[in-house]
Amino acid sequence: MIRRQFLQSAAAALASFGLPLPALALAGPATPKKLGAPQPFDYATLKGQARALAQKAYVPRSTTLPPSLAALNWDQYQSIRFRRDHALWGDGDGKFLAQFFHLGLFFKSPVRMFELADGQARELAYDPEMFDRAASGLKPGTPLPPDLGFAGFRLNTRKDPERDFAAFLGASYFRAVGAEGQYGQSARGLAIDTGSGQAEEFPDFVAYWLERPAKGSDTVVVYGLLDSPSIAGAYRFAITPGEVLLMDIDCALYPRKTIERLGLGPCTSMYQVGENDRRMDWDWRPEIHDTDGLSIWTGSGEWIWRPLCNPEYLRFNMFADENPRGFGLLQRDRNFDHYQDDGVFYDKRPCLWIEPKKGWGAGSVQLVEIPTLDETFDNIVAFWNPRDKPQAGQELLYGYRLYWGAQPPAVPKLAHCVATRTGLGGRIGFKRDYFSWRFAVDFAGGDLAALSKRDATVEPVVQISKGKLETISCRPLHEIDGYRVMFDAVPPGDGTEQLDLRLFLRDASGALSETWLYQWSPPPKSERKLY
Repeated sequence: MIRRQFLQSAAAALASFGLPLPALALAGPATPKKLGAPQPFDYATLKGQARALAQKAYVPRSTTLPPSLAALNWDQYQSIRFRRDHALWGDGDGKFLAQFFHLGLFFKSPVRMFELADGQARELAYDPEMFDRAASGLKPGTPLPPDLGFAGFRLNTRKDPERDFAAFLGASYFRAVGAEGQYGQSARGLAIDTGSGQAEEFPDFVAYWLERPAKGSDTVVVYGLLDSPSIAGAYRFAITPGEVLLMDIDCALYPRKTIERLGLGPCTSMYQVGENDRRMDWDWRPEIHDTDGLSIWTGSGEWIWRPLCNPEYLRFNMFADENPRGFGLLQRDRNFDHYQDDGVFYDKRPCLWIEPKKGWGAGSVQLVEIPTLDETFDNIVAFWNPRDKPQAGQELLYGYRLYWGAQPPAVPKLAHCVATRTGLGGRIGFKRDYFSWRFAVDFAGGDLAALSKRDATVEPVVQISKGKLETISCRPLHEIDGYRVMFDAVPPGDGTEQLDLRLFLRDASGALSETWLYQWSPPPKSERKLY
């Protein structure tokens, strides 16, 4: 519950659900004001700052807003518009602009902003003239502290200063888009104790350094200083927009104490209802989700697909591995007809793929699924958890890449799962004497198109942890040039204990598909309607 309350009242409220961020006002060119003398700065300098910060006691940031800002409602805060004439680099000839978010509503802690140019950093000053607040209810001349500060920033191209391609706002949350231009899930700098049974900790980026891009450069470099009660960290982001947006990230982490569950490369998403899980199916739209599955490319080369669910109770899964090649939360289903949402366009939500640059050693990809009543809660989290718990005084160095777009850069050469559907089991036309649950799993890609056109022997390998399997079938599905596997899972008794399911396709040559994994909890006996 703590996590959900936070996500409702922090970054996810704006930065995860495709909701509009405060708009931008039109104006002519100007230059943001700067504070103080230039100071030498590079990534090594930032790592030194993070290390020194971790050696001191944690100091919580202020969350007290001026009364006039604290009184703003959602619509009033949304109406505060950044004046484009104050955009960082607006006076230059590069490809990019940086624009800032005002404090208010859920964003109560100021984040320091610096511009980095020629190896020298200067802090950017908050200036009320940067923002058009006319529609917000803040009367002209409303006194605000001259050092109020900023809530976060967004990045735009000079060619399209209205639609941002990346935004950093709230705690250590950030998000980005590919060519579709539709925001969806978010990433974080770090997750701490997520799904561990104790209060989750949300680190903050407390300062950013935005490096002025060279003329003609296709990449923006951003540095961030992270801080929390348990850890401090230095981050370098090299952000290159495109068909698939790339974030090349290096981070140095300095724990203040032992951390029970550290989450690297955390991605945060939402799943309310889909073709495989209709527990919350009361909306007129057929499906509501930012992503529909967790994909893992293990260190041994196996591909795993785990469809997401909206469970009745918090569900935690870990997938042990060593030196994973990649993982991510994907939106594989990109058919508008499956969502019918012409407002937030779930069919265009970006996939997010995490690719370690070097071996991450032993650990596990961990998945947390939290019950949600509606789409305003981010209830899905996936991250890498190192096997060895971070200890106070360590320096932990990691490098990885994030890919945001319609398709991840790494895809299985084997067939992959394209749909998972579920419903009541049993034989149609015959009286049901006991309860079972039907699974219909579709695979496409790899060699399946060719195999489906001839009399090939494709075998489904299906396993269940408890209970038994019935009516297993596997047949060509020509509409997708693939195969459909169907089977019934029969629970061992009247209990609701979770059952683990595993499936892949093979022929005489070996595996033909990625491995499909699923967790199913049978309903209580009183809810097992046989119709």
